[in-house]
Amino acid sequence: MKKILIIPDTQVTPDSNTDHLEALGNYAVKHKPDIIVHLGDHWDMKSLSSYDQGRLANEGTRYQDDILAGIKAMQRLLLPIQMDQNKSREQKKRQYTPRKVFLLGNHEERIKRHIQAYPYLNGKLSYNDLMLFQMGFEVYGYLEPVEIEGIYFSHYWVNPDSAKKMPFSSNIDLQLSKLGFSFVQGHKQGLRTASPRYLPNGKVLRGLIAGSFYQENLEYMGPQGNPHWRGAIQLNEVDGSGWFSPLELSVDYLLRECI
Repeated sequence: MKKILIIPDTQVTPDSNTDHLEALGNYAVKHKPDIIVHLGDHWDMKSLSSYDQGRLANEGTRYQDDILAGIKAMQRLLLPIQMDQNKSREQKKRQYTPRKVFLLGNHEERIKRHIQAYPYLNGKLSYNDLMLFQMGFEVYGYLEPVEIEGIYFSHYWVNPDSAKKMPFSSNIDLQLSKLGFSFVQGHKQGLRTASPRYLPNGKVLRGLIAGSFYQENLEYMGPQGNPHWRGAIQLNEVDGSGWFSPLELSVDYLLRECI
């Protein structure tokens, strides 16, 4: 059986506190999950937000600052793994080299939408600016599903019954029934798990939504929307059938135990 470490939306800005990312890197070195999957929206990309264009909230934001903040935060997450690899190399021990997967989210997709709105920027801005390939990630497009060990991952899943191809509502049990396969997604703040769905053929389907792994309150969520679960998830007992057993790793736990 394998372990998959899930990193929900981190939404890094130049002002973000990223101590929890270093803590999660330390956790990964200690527990050595086989696969690390980032569900997307690592970069907040506030400078390209169509909602804030022309508003005071967007004053002073810069594309390069947004890009660099996300890169530095990702490097901080990966540094404990790299240090462990260097130590293992020196001691001639087997290195910990997890498979790393990144799913582009709607915040990263702001880059593509901005180029479409301003075609003269084509070739000047691109996903290559994120340096994900250089950091060893497999990169999957926005809403491009990827199957890993019998579980399907996407930044979020589109409701096939929606005329405008919108995400599912908050009813995760209904979502699991409609999709018909085990899934994990980000995008929605907080944590939701579907009741295991036992099929007549002996298969068990599971669903999980985790969309918040950051310390700051989000301005657009308002004072009543910001009290929500924040953390990462480790999927245990992954056997290729779609089954997994989720282990919650709250931000508070990681900062207390792994920093």
